[in-house]
Amino acid sequence: MQPFSKRKLARDVIEHAVHQPVAETAAMLQRDGELKPGRGKVSGVVALSLAVLSLLAVLAFHFPQYLTTPDLRHKYSVDLLRQLLLGALLVAGGMALGNLVLGRSRNLNLVAFALVLAATALGGSRVPVGSFPDHTPYIGLDWFILDLLGSTLVFVAIEKLFPLYKGQTVFRREWQTDLKHFAVNHFLVGLALLTVNFLLHHLFGWLTASAFQQTVQHIAFVPQLLACILVADLAQYWTHRAYHEVPFLWRFHAVHHSAKTMDWLAGSRQHMLELIVTRVCVLAPLYILGFSEGVMNAYILVVGFQAVFNHANVHLPWGPLKYLVVTPDFHHWHHASDDEAIDRNYAAHYAFLDYLFGTAVKSTKTFPEKYGVVGDYMPDGFVRQQLFPFRGPAASAKAPD
Repeated sequence: MQPFSKRKLARDVIEHAVHQPVAETAAMLQRDGELKPGRGKVSGVVALSLAVLSLLAVLAFHFPQYLTTPDLRHKYSVDLLRQLLLGALLVAGGMALGNLVLGRSRNLNLVAFALVLAATALGGSRVPVGSFPDHTPYIGLDWFILDLLGSTLVFVAIEKLFPLYKGQTVFRREWQTDLKHFAVNHFLVGLALLTVNFLLHHLFGWLTASAFQQTVQHIAFVPQLLACILVADLAQYWTHRAYHEVPFLWRFHAVHHSAKTMDWLAGSRQHMLELIVTRVCVLAPLYILGFSEGVMNAYILVVGFQAVFNHANVHLPWGPLKYLVVTPDFHHWHHASDDEAIDRNYAAHYAFLDYLFGTAVKSTKTFPEKYGVVGDYMPDGFVRQQLFPFRGPAASAKAPD
């Protein structure tokens, strides 16, 4: 018999207490499907999500010069953010602790509660924020936190209230891949904006005419906003169409089209280079024409909402409006791999552009039958999808955005 070892016993206890809950939680996050209510998993997932976002928020409070977006940090109400963070910690901790007391999904809720304790130990909502330099390299952690929290609350609720596919679960297949796209694209927002600003100023700066821009900025807000969206959508339409019709560009865009299930998170699946190129192509004419700052801010809100909403698992009675603006019904057809849907419905905001240019879907069916790229040749996983355009000859099969 081996001699009794207190050190080995302690190590085994720690491994059982720490490793097993983390391993089980990680394994659960690799799965998909419906979460059954009444077992502590639904509330446990909510607690875990809030705990992770809260811990990230605490880190953003500690290192704002590196983890927050300069354009946003000047508009924050720090007191409001502290209250939101405190509320998230209380909700997450309360849910996790309640499930632990009731013995429901213990490992999942143990990890969530441990993260709440870690966030609290690091200062929680009381982290002091002093002065710091403004022109440092940064990643958009703050934008990721706020957008993920807001999008989840708003769009999951809308999808549950007005679903197109009623049996579709929140954690559908490949949600993990799309969440990685969502995170990386948000973390790289700083790099993307720096690249866009550099290219716009150096490639298109000579085209700007201050007198003409002053005229544009004196147009009333609503018509100026509608004109801004139209200009952006014309640029988006032809850029988008080029992604479909030029084989080399399609290899990048195929990443976006490879999602086989449509929901609010599916629109995040996008190659990083496409993200930057498209932003340059769309923002360049807006920069040259000189739309006002207020209009540009409103346009960013519009494009941010439509980019998520039009991919969502949502169906509403749009009536004649569906011929004017892009809706989820309209954009779902663009993502379909049905024969009549290939290379159709390119517009991002104004649906009438596709009717004007002859690229609107014509079908006797109400909804598409299947989504994704024809031939289903796109590999799963964020890294492999980013590498896909650079490997092998261009794929001949195609399907929409």
